[in-house]
Amino acid sequence: MTQFNRITFDPNLMGGRACIRGLRITVSLILNLVSNGMTAAEIVRDYPYLEEEDVRQSLQYASWLADETVQVLEMAAA
Repeated sequence: MTQFNRITFDPNLMGGRACIRGLRITVSLILNLVSNGMTAAEIVRDYPYLEEEDVRQSLQYASWLADETVQVLEMAAA
């Protein structure tokens, strides 16, 4: 997870949720804004302390989290 140098975790900040560069802006907020149609440029305009790379990395982090494999376990015959 070292490629996510803008995603930080601090148990004393936002309950330990994934944040951007130690700010009180969570990755989930950025994902919510994007999913509701905002572009990276619009997000940076509304949150000037953010950078477009913060938005990009939030999306990459969400993609990384969602890239999981489900292992189906077969039940042993009784």
